[in-house]
Amino acid sequence: MSDKILMRYADRAAVLLLALGMDKAAFVLKQMNPREVQTVCSAMANVGDVSVPLIEEIVEEFIKEIKAQTALGMNSDDYIRTVLVNALGADKANSILDRIFQGGSSKGIEQLKWLDSRSISDMIRAEHPQIIATLLSLMDAEQAAEVMMYFPDTLRPDLMIRIATMQGIQPQALRELDQIMEKQLTGSDNVKSTSLGGVDTAASILNFMETAATEAVMTQITEQRAELAQEIQEKMFTFDDLIGIDDRGMQTMLREVATGNLLLALRGVDEALKEKIFSNMSKRAAEMLRDDLEASPPAKLSDVEQAQKDILAIAKRLAESGEISLGGSSDDFV
Repeated sequence: MSDKILMRYADRAAVLLLALGMDKAAFVLKQMNPREVQTVCSAMANVGDVSVPLIEEIVEEFIKEIKAQTALGMNSDDYIRTVLVNALGADKANSILDRIFQGGSSKGIEQLKWLDSRSISDMIRAEHPQIIATLLSLMDAEQAAEVMMYFPDTLRPDLMIRIATMQGIQPQALRELDQIMEKQLTGSDNVKSTSLGGVDTAASILNFMETAATEAVMTQITEQRAELAQEIQEKMFTFDDLIGIDDRGMQTMLREVATGNLLLALRGVDEALKEKIFSNMSKRAAEMLRDDLEASPPAKLSDVEQAQKDILAIAKRLAESGEISLGGSSDDFV
């Protein structure tokens, strides 16, 4: 297995950006969302010595992938917006676009996403729980989970119920909420609006919270609204559920997983899942991983859980981009 295959996609992106130079790298980073910038920049900071052949291999792979892309689907939002405005006029077009793209212009909410999780929690904790739930629904699930961990245990179940039962939000209400955030923040970008929250969002946030906190929240929701708790539970995706990924999808996912994280995550995992993973690795890599699992010393449960969450985050991202299917109804994955 080549060194490139063992590298995570974020590491390969970091090498590519470093090779491009500051100006071009800065231009590329401007096109990414906050979570992607954080991931890639962290990888860039940790890049060690990289051989010239490996750099050439990464660049060559990137060029091949770019050549395989078509123009279809590129900037489709702008194309559809222009067509609708020309056909229906600005007022009717914007009304339809709000429903299609869940769109609206926003500055404060989008800028909020660039803050660290503690700062976000400090900024919004005094707001009404419904406002907090709305803001959490607009964040990536992983970021929302991090913010949730800074709230009191007694508040989390209420927020999760509000998220799970949220039917959506009117564009005007979202604009007013954005104005509240904009009083404290600056910057500009576009933000998704209108349709947010729901059982899927609640389950996704819970997936990324610490295990003990997730169990505590689910216990409280079960006591208050048992049927809702069951709906959320059915939408949640655990590490053991990775066994439902087909072989091709598993191989795609494993290419992005750091060996150290995989070694940690497999501790105490069902043998069937282990065998599924081993069978989708090269014979040599599988043998080495087996040996490392047997020889490695005990690890902290919190470290194992974090490694599993990191891998679940990779699986979620790949599923959302359509690169893998998580088994069953992939549209229901959180």
